Amino acid sequence: MTSPTPPVDAPGPLAGIRVVELLTLGPGAHAATMLADLGAEVVLVARPGWLAQQGADPDHTRRGRVLVEANLKDPRDRDEVMALIDRADVLLEGFRPGVLERLGMGPRDCGTRNPRLIYARMTGWGQTGPRAQQAGHDINYIALTGHLHAIARYGQAPVPPLNLVGDYGGGSMFATLGITAALAERQSSGRGQTIDAAMVDGASMLGHWMWAMRPRGRWSDIPGTNLLDTGRPFYDVYETLDGGYMAVGALEPQFFSSFVAGLGLDEVPDQHDSDRYGEQREIFTRVFKTRTRHEWTEIFAGTDACVTPVLSYEEAARDPHLVARGTIVESQGITQPAPAPRFSRTDRRTVAGPPRTVTPVREIWASANPG
Repeated sequence: MTSPTPPVDAPGPLAGIRVVELLTLGPGAHAATMLADLGAEVVLVARPGWLAQQGADPDHTRRGRVLVEANLKDPRDRDEVMALIDRADVLLEGFRPGVLERLGMGPRDCGTRNPRLIYARMTGWGQTGPRAQQAGHDINYIALTGHLHAIARYGQAPVPPLNLVGDYGGGSMFATLGITAALAERQSSGRGQTIDAAMVDGASMLGHWMWAMRPRGRWSDIPGTNLLDTGRPFYDVYETLDGGYMAVGALEPQFFSSFVAGLGLDEVPDQHDSDRYGEQREIFTRVFKTRTRHEWTEIFAGTDACVTPVLSYEEAARDPHLVARGTIVESQGITQPAPAPRFSRTDRRTVAGPPRTVTPVREIWASANPG
């Protein structure tokens, strides 16, 4: 059944949900952005002077917020923020364990005043465990989970996958999932709860398939020898004549056949003959270097060969498929990803800008009932 076209300015599925975000770095900001994209009212609490420090280049990772500034070490400012939290549905924070408790703003303090509050805590190591008080970054979190070790070609050093796996995949995505799940549960219980969203936990969960394959003998701890880590010549990237690259993901036999046909080959070694993987890879490497990336893109367009060009961010913004879907948008002169996922009735495609003014705390949700 075809879904009706949603209104241009649909409110979003989280319309009416009030979120207080205590200023955090990358993954915390990303989680709050996704909540704002989904229609939640997000209030960013930053230290005094934070907006002025941004200068003429506003922080677009904070899109869709209302900004207040407060010194949480000042009792009067802290009391105003606590009164704001009294009227919120969600509090999102990313301090080290114990910091907010020492300020009288921990889960127990806030939950006593607002029993319906969802208190989301996002850290790298989690609220408990030997490393809970240590500093760390994405590379450290994924190193401990086994993922960094696994992301490498055979015999080569691991390659950090930007900060997508720990910070965003394991951190902000699972924090957002926890918040939305807790909001759903609150509908029946009427009670809030605290979420311990640790990047090591979320990143580990991202590797569920690899963990499931290991006891079945289908995933080795030797990088570059497995199905999805460049251990197979039909799941890898190949350089083209002009120095570009094509990504090949021809896993299934019918897709492999389409891939081989696109290369113009009549016969290649059997897809799963591991003794001839080296020969297979040499053939693919040689053939890909006979044409440019654009030429290969045209050849494989519209096929089920699972072959695509490897694009830069700039090129991705112009890709016909992403353009047709509006996946990458321009808002206030900044090219950026559009909100995701999409909804049939409450889709919110308008991208709001970052805060450019400071709003007094007392004016936020002034008419809202606590909780």
